[in-house]
Amino acid sequence: MAAATRPQQLRVGRLTKAHGLKGALKLELYTDDPERRFVPGAVFSLQVPEESPWHGRTLAFRELRWYNGQPVGFFEGVEDRTAAEGLVKAILWVDQPVDEEPEPDAWYDHQLIGLAVIRDGERIGQVAHVDHLPAQDLLIVKTKRGDVMVPFVAAFVPEVDVEAGTLTVTPPPGLFEEPPEDAPGSEGTGDPEASVADDAEGDADASDETPSA
Repeated sequence: MAAATRPQQLRVGRLTKAHGLKGALKLELYTDDPERRFVPGAVFSLQVPEESPWHGRTLAFRELRWYNGQPVGFFEGVEDRTAAEGLVKAILWVDQPVDEEPEPDAWYDHQLIGLAVIRDGERIGQVAHVDHLPAQDLLIVKTKRGDVMVPFVAAFVPEVDVEAGTLTVTPPPGLFEEPPEDAPGSEGTGDPEASVADDAEGDADASDETPSA
């Protein structure tokens, strides 16, 4: 008997801040359809650090409310502010129904991993991994000089062509090359990849979620 196929998961939100005293949490939405994803009884997988008491657990949704245009969620078993604060920064994932059509410009990790990374018409590497961080997603690109972290935002990744097996990047100078040692300003610049990731946080609203729902 063949093993059952594990459902694809969609990243639909992040818990950003405790709200009030009854366990509610403000939500950052990664979905264009919160009324469909955040319904009573919906069960979310949690992306949290391994040391978190919530690691490996799921969270059942109870109610979605809106306060001054801000979505706020109530969850089963989260009854006070202390419990809510223990969930801040958790990322919420749900299983995608098998009969649901994918949304445009939403990609699963398995679709991205293995894509050839193209810059100026030339292949410079291959997507090896996708890291889902609270601020944005990072593509880990395997190159000849090692792994390079590329923020998955439209400014740096303007095109993904799954059928062609390619992903086009337009990174700033120095992200995929070691800067010359005698280059002006090369001393004391710190980690160029880290600075690029910091600069890209402002572009996170334009990011191509991986995947969103």
